[in-house]
Order: sequence, then structure tokens, then C-alpha cells
Amino acid sequence: MEHIYEYAWIIPLIPLPVPFLIGAGILFFPTATKKFRRMWAFSSILLLSIVMLFSMKLSIEQINSSFIYQYLGSWTINNDFSLEFGYLIDSLTSIMSMLITTVAIIVLIYSDSYMSHDQGYLRFFAYMSFFNISMLGLVTSSNLIQIYIFWELVGMCSYLLIGFWFTRPIAANACQKAFVTNRVGDFGLLLGILGLYWITGSFEFGDLFEIFNKLIKNNEVNLLFGILCTFLLFAGAVAKSAQFPLHVWLPDAMEGPTPISALIHAATMVAAGIFLVARLLPLFIVIPYIMNLIALIGIVTVLLGATLALAQKDIKRSLAYSTMSQLGYMMLALGMGSYRVALFHLITHAYSKALLFLGSGSVIHSMETLVGYSPEKSQNMFLMGGLKKHVPITKVAFLLGTLSICGIPPLACFWSKDEILNDSWVYSSIFAIIAWATAGLTAFYMFRIYLLTFEGNLNVNCKNYSGKKSSSFYSISVWGKEGLKTINQHFRLLTLLKIHTNKEKDPYFSMNTNQNLKKVTKSFMTINNNSFDNQSTSLYPYESDNTMLFPLIVLIIFTSFIGFIGIPFNYKGINSDILSKWLTTSINLLYPNSNHSFDWSEFLTNSIFSVSIAFFGIFTAYFFYKPFYSSLKNLDLMNSFDKRGSKRIFWDKMASVIYDWSYNRGYIDTFYVKYLIRNIRGLAELVNFFDRRVIDGIPNGFGFISFFVGEGLKYIGGGRISSYLFFYFFYLLIFLLIYYFFS
Repeated sequence: MEHIYEYAWIIPLIPLPVPFLIGAGILFFPTATKKFRRMWAFSSILLLSIVMLFSMKLSIEQINSSFIYQYLGSWTINNDFSLEFGYLIDSLTSIMSMLITTVAIIVLIYSDSYMSHDQGYLRFFAYMSFFNISMLGLVTSSNLIQIYIFWELVGMCSYLLIGFWFTRPIAANACQKAFVTNRVGDFGLLLGILGLYWITGSFEFGDLFEIFNKLIKNNEVNLLFGILCTFLLFAGAVAKSAQFPLHVWLPDAMEGPTPISALIHAATMVAAGIFLVARLLPLFIVIPYIMNLIALIGIVTVLLGATLALAQKDIKRSLAYSTMSQLGYMMLALGMGSYRVALFHLITHAYSKALLFLGSGSVIHSMETLVGYSPEKSQNMFLMGGLKKHVPITKVAFLLGTLSICGIPPLACFWSKDEILNDSWVYSSIFAIIAWATAGLTAFYMFRIYLLTFEGNLNVNCKNYSGKKSSSFYSISVWGKEGLKTINQHFRLLTLLKIHTNKEKDPYFSMNTNQNLKKVTKSFMTINNNSFDNQSTSLYPYESDNTMLFPLIVLIIFTSFIGFIGIPFNYKGINSDILSKWLTTSINLLYPNSNHSFDWSEFLTNSIFSVSIAFFGIFTAYFFYKPFYSSLKNLDLMNSFDKRGSKRIFWDKMASVIYDWSYNRGYIDTFYVKYLIRNIRGLAELVNFFDRRVIDGIPNGFGFISFFVGEGLKYIGGGRISSYLFFYFFYLLIFLLIYYFFS
């Protein structure tokens, strides 16, 4: 058994040759490397599969024996300072490595087709491989310094991947925003690491936990300083896992390719923050103030993410805010001390959200095949509708992922999310009310996404959108390159559609659009009858190829059954589910001698309530969005929404406030720009002025004076006695005048 632990150091090293060989090949043999580029994708998937099998074996060993193995080797020794480098294998490491490898393999298979025509195909796989390597190195790290090194590598890779299409200004800005925002948290993390070393004299987790906990219990360390150090550690997790108030980078990160969004949101970057808090929970748990802060940040993020998702029109941004809200649930669980439940939700959410993002990528792919659709338009849910007829497999996958995130049994997220909701009642009734209300909001905005994308018949793209194929058609590739030509009438129709979507508002928040909708309908019928009849081109969306559909099917299986690993089976009053066995070592470290029982009757009673809230959110979304998008002809229903009256006016105002708050991201970005960025920039300009004019001005001034004096003196020392006598009597006269007037 120990042999497999001894060789666990190869986990982050196995995929390492791929990015280096790709880089070397592009540098020295560019033609051959690009010609056989599919080979590099296969190599990346193959090596990561080996890591997955290795991680699976470690996980089985952890479930059976709950063994902790740590290897340390000296890195540098200087007097009393010793820095060691090694790896740690425990239940948390095995869970995270399994999660990372399984999701990454699925995403890489998907990416082979999704990115097949992109010129940066090789660069994409090099970045992805190094991203996975960095994350695997992070979860196997044995000390804080090692974690910080891989933490920064993960941030660097995310910067490269978010800005993969760096020629687009919006993508370049997004990766810079993600990088700078995470630097704020990372600076806090570095300060926290140094502060804890000052207190404990160690970076190793075992020594760190033991010494710090002993010092806190015996009051041998300043409590305020201990709180500050742990808070700074938590700040790094806040930025990485997009918790309030450092969440602003997450929706902009959607400018990267969709497989990147799936990987970042499922198993890598945002999971790193949850992993860090879980790894350092023995530090946090002895300071109740920090635990309460973690729970508070978590519940604020839960509610904020859900409200900001309500009015988004971009399908990927809506899913990004959903991720933010679900990460808030995980952070809330960690703050409440529910270690097992937090990791359970991390697992179930990872597969469900990967399914949703890859499903959205399939939708975007199908929309970008339509003539005239730029990447921005292909992600706009209000230019979709009725896709269930054309992408049935994607529709089923997206629906199952949606139901899972909503917490509908027996899908994955139901089991984990419901336990978080139940534990919240024990912790705080206020937090519980917010968490349960947000569960309803989650169901509402998730089904809003589904209904706007797949249901209804608002097919404004062309007359043959119903799916009838033609002998010829013009398409746009997944990467936004136009086909043979663009149909001008299609752009005219899209321009008219902007009238309907005036001020970027959707029908739920703006009901005063029936007149504009009539104009759109009339204009659409005119274009449809007069213009498109003469076109031989047929515009229609179609299902993705098998390489993209296979990962969706695999994720459907995970989403349907992965939740069963955490279903509790009571044996003599002891919880004996697979996940609890898996996490035995970590749970015993946090809660020694804890044999908590599980009450099925209480769980089922609470589940009825939570599922009822979820169904209420689903039916509310169906009530508001299904009728509106059922048909262009159904204008009577739209008129029914526009009845005036005092109650109606009040509802319009309230809906407008909710919409403005949600669509404008809670005005948080505006606040940062107005009060932080501008002030910091003004302060920087002031400091720059002081540095140039004062700090540099003083030595520059002395130099200028010396130069001036020297230039003057060279004319004095000319060797002529008459000149010397002149200056002598001149200075003597000045001296006498000064003496006369001031004596």
C-alpha cells in the first residue's frame, strides 16, 4: 500500500512534458508541430488519464484505510531557517485530484472539437495542460510556501486562458481585471503566510496547526495578530473563489473560450479558494471570529450571486453568477464548520456546472453557425429560443444540469445543497432564511436561462429556422470567422430586434414593449415574405458533433449519480456513507472522536420544504418567460401584462429597481471605478508628481546649480588680471553694501 504513496510525487509531473514539448515544437519545428497538432491533444488527454487512474487508486486506498502520507525534502537550509519541499497525500488531496483530472479530461476531449479550427489550437492545449499541472501541484502541496508557488501559477494560467483571444479588447481587459483582482487577495495571502511563520516558525501544515492551536488556547500569542494573519489567509481564498467583494473578475472571465469557463468554474481556479479554506480549517476553527466571517462572506455571496444572475442576457455570464452563488454555499458550509458538506457540494457542483458550461458551448456553437451572428450575439439568450428542436441532446444535458443546480432530487446537487440548508438552521436562523430564499432564486434564474434558450418559438433568425435543411448555406465558425457572404436582410432584422430589447431589458422586468414588439413582428413579416423568399440560403442551428456530445453524455452520468456517494447509510447510529469514509482522516483532525448520527426523517422533512421552494422558483420562471416566448403571434398575452393601475405601476417600479440592480452588477463595479480606481489613480499621479518634482527635483536642482556655477566660473578664471580686479572690487562692493544696510 505504501508504495503507491511513495510515488505520488509524480501526480503533477506526468502531464508536464506536453506544454514544454509543444513550446519547443512551435519554436524549432513549427510546420511539423502544427501539422500533427491533434497528436498533442491526444498526448495531453492520455497523460492526464494516467494521473486520473493514479488518483483513483489513491482515493480507493483513502476510503479503505484513511492513511496520511507526507514526504519532505530539504530545499534550503540557512542557520535556523529550513525550507522543505514535498507532497502530502490525504483524503482532501485524493478528492481534489480526482475532481481535477476527471473534469479536465472531459473538457480536453470537448476542446479538441470546439477549438479545432482555431489558429491557437496548440497554444490552447499548452495552457490547459499547464493549468492542470499547477492545480495538481497545489492540492498535493505539503506547506504554505509550496501552495503559494502553485497558487500563483494557477493565477498566471488563468490570465493566459481568459485572455486567450487577446486581440479582442474586451478579452484583454477581462484577463487583466482577473489578474489584478486576484493580486489583491494574493498579496493578503502572502502577508498571512509570513505572519503565521513569525508566530509558529513553520510552514508545514502539521506543525503549523499544532503550534498555532496551542498558542491560541494558552493565550501565548496576541489574539488580534492571530486574527489578522488568518484573515489575510482567507483573503486569498476570497479572491480566487470569487467571494464578495473580490468577485468582480468572474463574469468578465467568460470572454475566454467556453471550455476554459467550464474548467475554471468546475474544478480548477474557483475550487482553489475552497480547497485552501478546507486545508487551513484547523487554523480557522480555533478562532470563532474568523469562522463567523467566513460564514458571513459566504451568505452574502450566496444572495448577491443569485440576484445578479436574474437579469443577465449573456448565457455564460448568467452561469458565472450561478457559480459565484454556489461557491458562496460552500464557503457558508465551511464557516459553519460543515467540512464534509462543503466538499460534497464542491464535488456535485463541479460536474453539474461543467455540464452546464459545456452545454452552453454547444448552444453557442449552434448559434454561431447562423449567418450574421458574432460571438457576442451567439451568447445572447434573447436571440435564441426554440433550440430544443434542433439540439435535443444538448437540451437534455442542459436541462439535467439545470435541475441539479436547482436542487431537484435525485440529481447530484440536491443531496449536498439540502444538507447545507439543513445545517444553516442550526447555525443561524437569519442565514438559513437567506439560504433557503436563495434556493428559490436559483431555481428561478436557472430555469430562466433554460426557457429563454431552448423553449418557445420566437425564431427571428429566418423563415427556415424550423430546421429544414437546404442544399447550400453559409455559416460562421465557432471562432467567429465569416463564411462566403453575409445576408444584409439578417442584419436589418437584428437591428429591428434591438428596438424590442430597448435599454437591454427583458420582458420580465420591462412589460411596456408590446408596441415595439408589434413593430418587430410587422417588420419581420415584411422581411420574411419579401426578402427571404428569394434567398436560396437556409439558416438553421444544428447539433454539435460527437466529440462534443460525448463529454456531455459522460457528465450527464456524473450529474445523475455522483450525489449517491454522500447519501448517508446509518449503521448503529453512525453515518457510514462513502464520502464520510473518504474524509475520515480530515474529519477526525477537525472533530476528534466525533460520531455524528444522521436523522433520515428530519432530512426528508426538510427536503420536502427545499424542493417545494425550488419548484416554486421553477414555476415562477415558467409563468413569466414561457408565455412571452411561446410565439410572436401571441400578442394578446403581452397586452395582458400591460394593464395599468396603482398596483401595476408599483410593480413596474419595483421590477425596474430589481432589474437595474441585477443588470448593473449591483453597482459594485461602478463603485470600484468611481471611488477606488479613480482615487488610487489620482493618488498615484500625485505621488508620481512628488517623486519627479521633489524627490528627483532636489538632486537635479543641485546638479543644475553646480552646472550653472561651473559655467560662470570658467569665465572668471580666464588668466587676465583686469578681470580678477574687476570681480574683486565687485564682490567687495556687494559685501560693503550688505554690511552697511544690515549692521
